[in-house]
Amino acid sequence: MARRGHAGTGDAGRPVGILTRAAVAGQRKAWSRRAASWDHGALPGLQDVINGVIELAAPSMHDVVVDLGCGTGALALPIAQKAEKVMAVDISEEMLGELSRKAGLAKLDNITIHAGAIESLEVEPGSVDIVVTNYALHHLRDPDKALAVKRAYDWIKPGGRIVIGDMMFGRGGTHRDREIITSKVLAFARKGPAGWWRIAKNVVKFMLRVQERPAPMQHWVRWLEEAGFTGVTGVTVHSEAAIVYGIKLPS
Repeated sequence: MARRGHAGTGDAGRPVGILTRAAVAGQRKAWSRRAASWDHGALPGLQDVINGVIELAAPSMHDVVVDLGCGTGALALPIAQKAEKVMAVDISEEMLGELSRKAGLAKLDNITIHAGAIESLEVEPGSVDIVVTNYALHHLRDPDKALAVKRAYDWIKPGGRIVIGDMMFGRGGTHRDREIITSKVLAFARKGPAGWWRIAKNVVKFMLRVQERPAPMQHWVRWLEEAGFTGVTGVTVHSEAAIVYGIKLPS
């Protein structure tokens, strides 16, 4: 069963601004409602991204891993089977409850869960081998995305790595952006009135940057490089999804 951790993490950590606090409150409410249905309504192709993140993270039995925005454990559970310890972080107590239940069924006792916002998470510098995240950071505001990467660099030991799998595209500035947006609109439109409602709702969220705040792959590459990571590489998995990873060189 997953253990609950408190020290150095959660909303009592690093202070955040009013816009970030508003974004955090919105995400906590949204994800708490979706916890029970998330495993059954995950995006098509998401497993390919999960597999890619795990492959690039390449956890070993001596590694301490942080999973940011762990949800119900799509990354944390399989990684815990290979790593020494996994710190699973999520804003939703309900999501973490489901992860804990799954960990118990799998007889995994090396997962520590931390309830709180990524934006205020505190981790001891140089205490982590790998930071991973999957389809979580696109919910952060862009300044908070860049800050999360910089702080992850401090947490990671020399020689460690970060692997980010996520929705990665902009708001129509490139041909790829327009292809992705068009394909998503057409997929919803084929579902009839319910899909049309989803289109209208998502257009508002996307254009106003409410909840859904994806950034292009090149932005993620730049943020990792500016944080100090080397060998930064971006890999498209399919349509909207990509993985970006980098290494913290030994000092």
